[in-house]
Amino acid sequence: MTVPARRLSRGRSRLFVALTAATLIAAVGGCGDDGSGDGSGDGDTIAVTLITKDSVNPFFVAMQEGAKESAEKENVDLTIAAGKQDGDEEGQIQAIENAIAAGQQGILITPNGPGVNPAIKRARDAGLYVIALDTPPDPADTVDITFATDNFEAGKLIGQWAAAQLGGKPATIALLDLFNDKIVSVDYNRDQGFLTGMGIEVGDKKRNGDEAPTGSYSGGQYTIVCNEPTNGAEDGGRTAMERCLTKNSKINLVYTINEPAAAGAYAALKAAGAGDDVLIVSIDGGCAGVQAVKEGRIDATAQQYPLVMAAEGIAAIAKIARGGEKPVPSDGLDFFNTGVALVTDKPVSGVPSIDTTEGAEKCWG
Repeated sequence: MTVPARRLSRGRSRLFVALTAATLIAAVGGCGDDGSGDGSGDGDTIAVTLITKDSVNPFFVAMQEGAKESAEKENVDLTIAAGKQDGDEEGQIQAIENAIAAGQQGILITPNGPGVNPAIKRARDAGLYVIALDTPPDPADTVDITFATDNFEAGKLIGQWAAAQLGGKPATIALLDLFNDKIVSVDYNRDQGFLTGMGIEVGDKKRNGDEAPTGSYSGGQYTIVCNEPTNGAEDGGRTAMERCLTKNSKINLVYTINEPAAAGAYAALKAAGAGDDVLIVSIDGGCAGVQAVKEGRIDATAQQYPLVMAAEGIAAIAKIARGGEKPVPSDGLDFFNTGVALVTDKPVSGVPSIDTTEGAEKCWG
């Protein structure tokens, strides 16, 4: 299905311009100097498929919107595809095969798991340029490049903030992760980043749940009550939180993989009469999530920029297909970093953050 581009709201357009002006130059340096003008909409139409994890999570809806905006500018014939839900590898594999069969020039994908890796290889062998968005595959060179938030850094920011907020009190922690039946980089990087930010020694860097259940964090003593999967969904977050509360009703700190899971966790805590006494930290920074921070349902979140990821991906494939240079990873990383900011109305010394007013201006809707 070919999806026409739609114009972003004026506020989001201003954000898009501000965030991408410098990063596009760095990511695709020199691509507009191939004799075809500035590269915006020049040359033959380029065919690209964007494959998100699902089409329900606001994060991926925003990513699709960013891709449509960029596709209009870059003269790209954009196809939108998605798994049925987060973790649906088969749906993504079929979308990859469709792109290959259609003879497209490139694919943007937020991988639902390692099961899609062989299909990505087939696409690259067929000459398609494949960019991962948001979720770097494992190994990283499964794709040509990834445009993503530094998910470890995002987790680290909310971990540092949580440790400071506890002020030395014992931390009784629930970890609400993405999966427990597959290994995905966004899952372990956010979880392990959070624990690192808390000052807790992690185990295997690519495995969740193997840390010592008790010990010391940077401010005092900790107990990890649970590592429960949520599938990144609100109902999953609620169920996961309910399971954790049956193990220990004194939980005072909840890490969640994303804001839908955080919403479910908050609902479970409120039903148990503990919602106002527990710190909840998360990652995404969508407009609804920022509003949840403002209203106190989430205490802090790390804001990502999915419109930037998608727009840069579209621009990169279009310029490569027209003879431009390939993008390169950010210094010291194996992906191109599209940025992150901690959003909270309770700042702490030593942890950089923005408040919910600024977060709302920058959120991806």
